[in-house]
Amino acid sequence: MKFLGIIPARYASSRFPGKPLAILGGKTMIQRVYEQVNAHLDDVYVATDDSRIEAVVKSFGGKVVMTSVNHNSGTDRCYEALTKIAGNFDVVINIQGDEPFIQSSQIISIKQCFRDISTEIATLVKPFSFHDGIEALENPNSPKVVVDNDWRAIYFSRSIIPYLRGYDKADWLKHHTYYKHIGLYAYKTTILQKITSLPQSKLELAESLEQLRWLENGFTIKVGISDVETIGIDTPEDLKKAEEFLKIK
Repeated sequence: MKFLGIIPARYASSRFPGKPLAILGGKTMIQRVYEQVNAHLDDVYVATDDSRIEAVVKSFGGKVVMTSVNHNSGTDRCYEALTKIAGNFDVVINIQGDEPFIQSSQIISIKQCFRDISTEIATLVKPFSFHDGIEALENPNSPKVVVDNDWRAIYFSRSIIPYLRGYDKADWLKHHTYYKHIGLYAYKTTILQKITSLPQSKLELAESLEQLRWLENGFTIKVGISDVETIGIDTPEDLKKAEEFLKIK
């Protein structure tokens, strides 16, 4: 199978305007993400709506495609980019542009999900550990995932799922394996076209999680496991933490 990596990158951000161009360890964030994944895919493009990002990607020798400013999600931007990129690809991997420490093992894990020929969409999870604590489990910005026996997602939620009856909440991580969603997606190209034509769903609007739209419409999401904890950057404060992480990495 041929895998195309697309990194959606927009300039506008309420919490961190210009985030893809923020400097981390002497390189822009978008360059770090690009270089982390480039060796493991058949091709990689940045999909942006901003000429400043386009210019920076070209300056470091990366491939870039311009897309609309009106997209509501990275998935929508990926599909438009796919329609503009030459070549025949079986799978598109949607790589978040604010994950400069994404690891090769994570790209490999999500690609392996497509060894199952029935896989339509794939994503990754990481088990919570007891040492993460109940505060991490309760964090609504860290969605949880429940999977079936074939490692397909049953549901994603910002709430803790499942509820562990009969145990004190402080001990839930001792008695059950909870899975943290890692926001890396891959889609068969034929499926990407279908899911981007769907209207927003009730569950998606309730939880603000677009993958619930796919589940509500009968698509399946294969789940792979990652044992890597990466640092996502949502704010300037996160960037400072990433700089410190880079020094000890």
